[in-house]
Amino acid sequence: MRYSTIFPTTVLSLLLAVGPQASAATYTGKDDKLEWTQQQSWATSGKPLHLVRSLDGKYTFILNDQQQIVVHDQSGAVQGKIAVAKGVTAFDISPQGEFLYLIDQDAAAFTTIALDFVIAIDTAGSPVKGDAAAPVSIVLFTDFQCPYCIKLNPVLDQIYEKNKGKVKIVFKNMPLQFHQMAEPAAIAALAAGEQGKFWEFHDKLFTAPQLSPDLLPKIAQDLGLDMARFESDRNSPMLRQKLGKDMSDAQKAGVTGTPTLYINGRKLKQRSPEGFQAMIDEELAKAGK
Repeated sequence: MRYSTIFPTTVLSLLLAVGPQASAATYTGKDDKLEWTQQQSWATSGKPLHLVRSLDGKYTFILNDQQQIVVHDQSGAVQGKIAVAKGVTAFDISPQGEFLYLIDQDAAAFTTIALDFVIAIDTAGSPVKGDAAAPVSIVLFTDFQCPYCIKLNPVLDQIYEKNKGKVKIVFKNMPLQFHQMAEPAAIAALAAGEQGKFWEFHDKLFTAPQLSPDLLPKIAQDLGLDMARFESDRNSPMLRQKLGKDMSDAQKAGVTGTPTLYINGRKLKQRSPEGFQAMIDEELAKAGK
């Protein structure tokens, strides 16, 4: 996520209402070879002093006169308010939106703040491994043909065993278009799940030397599945809808590649065992566990 900045000038007053007592103007018009139409407008918290917006338009950061940086999503909904010192008059964000950079004129100081956005992901109907009431939820967007996902699988198993009873793993399919067997494998795993064998099928897919069309029914047979039902479910529109929902959820969460993981809604940045455990421990501490 790259960024663009607009500094406190007359331009800023064209974008934002100046306070609760003022009404936002409407901007639609034409002059010579230029035409403009207002796309969006929302009220801000306090008087806006400085603005930074991600280049993809996903988040807008506004510094106000109440010593706050207010973060809005695309609809204008407030995602959070960060209290800052009175001397902070300008700020910026990192290209990936993971860090906030502050300049405090009074203290003559530069400060970096790490940011974590808590993403709400709909996991209804998704395969779950572990206690559904576990305090830590690991949501995994993955692809059965992705080499990085294959390497991650034993690490995830290790983390699960170490934290059994405290974590649950929620599986979300995100088959990439250039992996020809990823989507058929995803549908087959969901079909196995209809007979209570999703995770067993999942494990065999990730440990197979190579995926092929012939491998999928063979795994089903090895697991003792009802083959007529398995084949019927593989062609079911319902499972296609489930797969489509996973991919839609990935898009809403901003997932662009696999594997991508969220721990209690926070994106995992370090996929090492130590990175996993550190984030799990943070969430357990929050829950008082």
